[in-house]
Amino acid sequence: MSGGKIQLGGKRTKGSGFHYPPTVVTDVPRDSVLGREEIFGPVAPVFTIQDDEDAVAFANATDMGLVSYLYTADLARGLRLAERLDAGMVGLNRGLVSDPAAPFGGVKESGLGREGGYEGIAEYLETTYVATSW
Repeated sequence: MSGGKIQLGGKRTKGSGFHYPPTVVTDVPRDSVLGREEIFGPVAPVFTIQDDEDAVAFANATDMGLVSYLYTADLARGLRLAERLDAGMVGLNRGLVSDPAAPFGGVKESGLGREGGYEGIAEYLETTYVATSW
């Protein structure tokens, strides 16, 4: 890790297997690996953000874009920010975004296309366009 302070976890558990405990890291530098790469594990890096513009710019600066999360007491503000995030899915005031009826997938290096919902079915269909004069 390049900078930051481990507040919780951060060490492998004893025993066999590849288990890693939930970990929270604060004061993480923006240019650290934790800010640039997808983490498939229970690790939560905490970054300092100045305002909405800074938050959107920082979130969109990554090559990944599976899911973004934002929390706010102002629904209109949350919806405005959600529209600006480069992510395939956005969790607004909730941690769970998966739903069988909703499209699941990312953008940028986090995926192409969707699974689930109408969008997922459309991936398997072949559309025919017919142009005619009658």
